Amino acid sequence: MHLHTTALIIFCVFFLLVTWAGFWAARWRRPKSMASLEEWGLAGRTFGTWITWFLIGGDLYTAYTVIAVPALLYGGGAMGFFAVPYAIITYPYMMLVLPRLWTICHRHGYVTFADFVGGRYGNRWLTLAIALTGVMALMPYIALQLVGIQVVIEAMGIRGEWPLAAAFIILAAYTYSSGLRAPAVIAIVKDIMLYIMVLAAVIFIPIKLGGYAHVFATADHALAAHIPAASIYLRPSQFLGYSTLAIGSAIALMLYPHTATAVLSAKSANTVRRNAAMLPAYSFMLGLVALLGYLALTAGVVTKDTSLAVPLLLMKMFPEWFSGFCLAAVAIGALVPAAIMSIAASNLFTRNLYGEFRRNMQPHQESQTAKLVSLCVKFGALVFVLGLPPTYAIEMQLLGGIWICQMFPSIVLGAFTRWFHPWALLWGWALGMASGTGMALSLGLKSSVYPLHIAGHIFSMYAAVPALLLNLAVSAVLTVVFRAANINPGTDTTDASAYVG
Repeated sequence: MHLHTTALIIFCVFFLLVTWAGFWAARWRRPKSMASLEEWGLAGRTFGTWITWFLIGGDLYTAYTVIAVPALLYGGGAMGFFAVPYAIITYPYMMLVLPRLWTICHRHGYVTFADFVGGRYGNRWLTLAIALTGVMALMPYIALQLVGIQVVIEAMGIRGEWPLAAAFIILAAYTYSSGLRAPAVIAIVKDIMLYIMVLAAVIFIPIKLGGYAHVFATADHALAAHIPAASIYLRPSQFLGYSTLAIGSAIALMLYPHTATAVLSAKSANTVRRNAAMLPAYSFMLGLVALLGYLALTAGVVTKDTSLAVPLLLMKMFPEWFSGFCLAAVAIGALVPAAIMSIAASNLFTRNLYGEFRRNMQPHQESQTAKLVSLCVKFGALVFVLGLPPTYAIEMQLLGGIWICQMFPSIVLGAFTRWFHPWALLWGWALGMASGTGMALSLGLKSSVYPLHIAGHIFSMYAAVPALLLNLAVSAVLTVVFRAANINPGTDTTDASAYVG
């Protein structure tokens, strides 16, 4: 693979532009003091509708989305389209749940959803479990953003570890200085660039390839030759796996700590509601992004690493200068979520892991601790990517989605009812985590769709869903048992009026 000099120059120009924007963000809407976790980690909860829209969109639609969703279609056909319905399911769910959680967290000064769990149930161990789950799920997710940058760099013909290390240093520096304001500013640039890239790709590449009818026919023929054979149509045996992947992924998406960080930075519950109404625009783009996998098959892109399908397609079908622009958009698309994820992980560690045992920290101590932890998180993700094959990050991310779903009873149901007993929720969480992890490990972490054998029938479904059902059943049964035994249910320190409306 030879060096694409023109593409590299364009790539570097845009990368330097967002680097400048990241450092400039430290002065944007800067308060008198950044010496608090709320200012550094949530930008003072001041973001309006449009900034929140860009931030949440940049948070949810990552570089890995642009790389992985088309890669799923390139390698496995129609099953990869599950990402589109799950995004559609997410927004009514977001409209119902997140404004309520925003109101509760704003009323009590909560920075994380684990803060909410601690206040709602008054159980230290349940709070620690929720915080630890969030951190464990975020680490491979951050690593995957770095994998996305690595793939883009390789597509331009650059080998070695130094470019990724340089990107890490830049990301770490402006996140440390600017906090959440940095990804908020960069998200605007990133989204504009990605829309230009995707619209150009789905309009001009099919014209070069003979139209969409030819694209779908050729892609279907190419997928039929795969081992195992795939298709642009779902087979009946895939229906349950497809639907549970969509439902389980939607449940998880709103519970990820980086989603919580972006949502809690909004200035009002109505801002969150308006975003739930506006964010489907990203779902439209996601559907277009997915088509890039079929375009790569039709264009004759051949690679064993499906993650390279989109970068190689862009390099093959566009002039080199525009390819550099598109690859820069993908790489910048990794910087935004990586920054938010590292901030979210540091918020969880500072408030709910380290802070749970050192509750007398002053605001400036919390802020400084979070900044240092954010550096450690990014460094850990870099070591993970450089020291292990990229497949490890992908495999761990499969577990991350399963784990995150197990927080649903404590957080989402907790926002509507205090009926569940905290110790029951903890046992439900533990069994849900164990069963979901066990199902994924039994598949060698190659897939998250597990074949359940029930009454002589096989039901192939997303492992997170049966694990969550077990979690809910155990939580409900043990709640009845623990209440009957008069076991201390903990103290709810949240304000009842925060749940009204």
